[in-house]
Amino acid sequence: MSTTFTEENNIEINYGSLKTLTVLTYVGSSIQLIMGLWQYATADKRVADMEKQMASPDFDKMPDFVKKMMTPEALQQAKAMAANNLPLLVLALIGGVLGIMGAMQMRKLKMQGYYIWLLSEIVPVIGTVIFVGTSLFSGFAIIGLIFPLVFIILYTLQRKYLINK
Repeated sequence: MSTTFTEENNIEINYGSLKTLTVLTYVGSSIQLIMGLWQYATADKRVADMEKQMASPDFDKMPDFVKKMMTPEALQQAKAMAANNLPLLVLALIGGVLGIMGAMQMRKLKMQGYYIWLLSEIVPVIGTVIFVGTSLFSGFAIIGLIFPLVFIILYTLQRKYLINK
């Protein structure tokens, strides 16, 4: 899906899939900003709700998949996230803003946009591992690593279209 545009001086510019990827990056970065703020606002409540549900006499009546998500390890992870609430918010905000900035630069076909965007994908993951640990990326939460990996591969394949310095 290669889109070709023409500027006023009749120079043909090929964007490849960059336009599609940058729109998806705008959406993903916006969601990251919103989720970072939501996580910051509700972290303590989530820990309290989890403790309440685990102590409830109805816990044994819950479906098995719910019980698997409500383990002592998951509670410790939620407590670690609540304890490091502010650093995780800062990481989410940095990641979201850098992602949007990088996508804007790549729309102008600037290579520096790729590196700015790449930081927006790597910094939050490394920061989360530092503050929460690697247990966060187990089970269903592994999607938090799969999306950045897929986008890193897709953007890397489109770097050839980034012709401006």
